[in-house]
Formats: sequence, structure tokens, C-alpha cells
Amino acid sequence: MTEIQAGAGVAGEATSDQVPAIELDEVVKEYVSHGEVVPAVKGVSMTIGEGEFFSLLGPSGCGKTTSMRMIAGFEEPTRGVVRLHGQDVTNVPPNKRDVNMVFQSYALFPHMNVWDNVAFGLKRKKVPDGEIRRRVGEILEIVDLVGREKRRPREMSGGQQQRVALARALVNRPRALLLDEPLGALDLKLRQHMQIELKRIQREVGITFVYVTHDQSEALTMSDRIAVMNDGLVEQLAGPREIYERPATKFVAGFIGTSNLLSGVVRAVNGSSAVLALGPDDRVVVPIRETVAEDDTVELTVRPEKITISTERPEGDLSMVEGTVSEVVYLGTSNSYAVALAGGAEITVFQQNAHDSTTTAERGDTVWLSWQPQHSYALQ
Repeated sequence: MTEIQAGAGVAGEATSDQVPAIELDEVVKEYVSHGEVVPAVKGVSMTIGEGEFFSLLGPSGCGKTTSMRMIAGFEEPTRGVVRLHGQDVTNVPPNKRDVNMVFQSYALFPHMNVWDNVAFGLKRKKVPDGEIRRRVGEILEIVDLVGREKRRPREMSGGQQQRVALARALVNRPRALLLDEPLGALDLKLRQHMQIELKRIQREVGITFVYVTHDQSEALTMSDRIAVMNDGLVEQLAGPREIYERPATKFVAGFIGTSNLLSGVVRAVNGSSAVLALGPDDRVVVPIRETVAEDDTVELTVRPEKITISTERPEGDLSMVEGTVSEVVYLGTSNSYAVALAGGAEITVFQQNAHDSTTTAERGDTVWLSWQPQHSYALQ
């Protein structure tokens, strides 16, 4: 199939041998409210590669949508520079930037059918009729809407309407597509299906996608790289696996998935690892990136699915802590255990409901939790 716009797929990081698709250079956005300056974005710098699926992820009010609107030209930075394909577009209006934007509301014309909705932009640009037919037919095939050309938006499901909105944006052949929480109005099952479809479409058209979401599972599923934002700043920018397995800050660890945030006192330092004590008989080994000394306090994180729960003290060179089961929740494919430690901390454990699972811990049972040392990660 012919690509809409050629672009190099980016697996983990923006490539350095070509001009980036999008650059934000120390971008600041401030608003004035009741005479006070309110910062929305606080000096954000990032580079997005050509052909990359890049997500801006964070809670409401973190600055992700404002950052996208500055890329689109709907907001002007207070300070800093926005570049598209190496060109400074900081003061260039939206209609002069080679990007398109898709919103959560889709904004389709209700009186027009699918074909006319998709062709609308091309007709306004006075593209020849034959070229319009070819390009609209091509993009409808990519978004799997062939045979639905005569339907109106009200006759279509939410997922189909979302694909029409995508087709209308992509048929103009932008060099980058900006998507502002486009799946937010869909139900869970359809949203999960559309995550896979969006990634497929992005690969087929080969252009840069910048995706804004507060849903960490969406970002992990689709993205080549993720910028996790909090309070107007980027806390971590990395690939999905790095973000999940090695969160850079306490905020990222808590925001991405479920994570256990623990704190322990250093009892020994062995090369690149520290041995921590959370309780009298506990032993937690954590790799360290910075110099620590005995009696220092270190914060760490460990994911619930990395932990094994047992009624007997484990053997071997493992991290291990003792606690009491305070809650057991059946989740179908897994059980979730809440285990209270003697020091007051609570650890969540996910255990798969495999046929050979032998753990039968109940509320009130004393249990041991253990995990491989490399699954602990010290936080900044």
C-alpha cells in the first residue's frame, strides 16, 4: 500500500541523523489570572523524531494539552521556541503549519456523509476531482471504512466516527498529526480496540503522531516514547518499557500502573547494590545509581506482579519482607493481595491465577513477600 507520507519509524528514541519533526526548546506558557501569573508549562524541552508515535502523558492540569496546542499554533509560548522540521514556527499561525489536529469530540459535519466529510479539506484547497477521489479512496481503505462512504455520522458507532475524523485529518497529508485524547468518549472495550487500530494506521501512513492522554495504558500500548508530565514539567521522557520498569521519580512510579513505594535504611553497601532494612527480619536489595552510605534512607519501588507471596520464609539471595494479609481481591485472571508490614507500609501483590498456583493466603495470615533484587528500583 502507498504511504501517505514517508517517515522513519522510531522504536526508542528520536534519531539524530535527520531533522526532528518537532522540537520544543525551553518552552514556557504563563497565563494571567486576577492579576497573578499562573505557569502552565515551565520550560519544557523535547525532540520528537520523524515517523514517531510520541505521547504526552499526565494528570489533568499538568500542561500536556497546552504543550500540544503550542505545537499546533493555537497557543503562543510566553518564552521559548517551537520548531517544525527545523523551522522556527513560534509565531506562525495554525493554518500555516504543516500539522493537523484531531479532538475528542471529532467535530464532524452532521449533514455530510463520510465521503464528503473526508473530502472537505481537499475541496477547500481546490484539489482536482480525480486527485480527491484517489486520495479519499486510499485513506478510507487505510482506516477500514470502505463501503460506508454514504453514511452520515449519526448512523455510525463512536469508533467509526473516530476513524472518519482521522481520515479527514490524514487525507490532507500533514507531516505531523496531533491527537488530543481522541478515545476518551469511547467505552473500555472499543477504546482498547482503537488503540491497536491507531498504531496500525500510524505505521501504514508513516507520519509523526503526537498523542495527548491521561490514560497510562493507552500511552504504554501505542507509544514509541512517552513524556510523563507533572505540574508543567517533564518528569521522564523514555520508551514505554523504561518508563514502566525504571521510573525516574516517585511521581512517575505512582502514576504509571500500580507500584509499591517503599522506604528503608541502608544497612550495607555491596558495590552497585545497597541492602536495606524495612523491618527487623526484612532484607531488601536494591541497585543504586548514586553514592549512598550506611544509615542513609533510600526510597524504592517494586511492581506488584514481580512479587511472590508465600507462607514460609523464602531461601536464596532474594529481597524479602514479612507482613500480614489485610485484604484479598479476586480479579479473575489474578488475585490482588494487600499486605501490611510491621513498620506501617502496605504492599500490593498481584498473583496470576495459574493452574499450579499453591498460595492460599487469606486475610489475617502472616506471609513472606520476595522478589529478585533487580526488580527493586531506587527513586530520585
